[in-house]
Amino acid sequence: MSGEAGAGDGGSISGINVTPLVDVMLVLLVIFMVTAPMIQQGVHVDLPAATAGPVDPDPEALVVSVTSDGSVYLNDTELEVSDLVVRIAAILEEKPAQVVYVRGDDEASYGKVVGVIAALKRAGISRLGLITKPGEG
Repeated sequence: MSGEAGAGDGGSISGINVTPLVDVMLVLLVIFMVTAPMIQQGVHVDLPAATAGPVDPDPEALVVSVTSDGSVYLNDTELEVSDLVVRIAAILEEKPAQVVYVRGDDEASYGKVVGVIAALKRAGISRLGLITKPGEG
């Protein structure tokens, strides 16, 4: 039986050595078993306590306000959202690290405030804060 593997005639072995493959697969299995519990589903958000102290605002920051009737203001100037994007993009060319704070009226539409935030993100703002009034207890 000269054609069998391991016959001693110096021919090549036709079988595949699966030991290294099994070793690699076992290592990967252990890695995935250890890391799987660390992966979270969804987004974890730590909301600030209502009794937190005020944050010192940046004196050079811009303030975008959304009033209860849906009007949008950049500092004290009323603008349309499209004009706000153009103005913010122009400011970012001179100051790339510009901070913008958004003030939304309590009666303002949530969709309108989110639309303004999305417009600021489209304009290139990366440093954005929300201004609220301190709550009770």
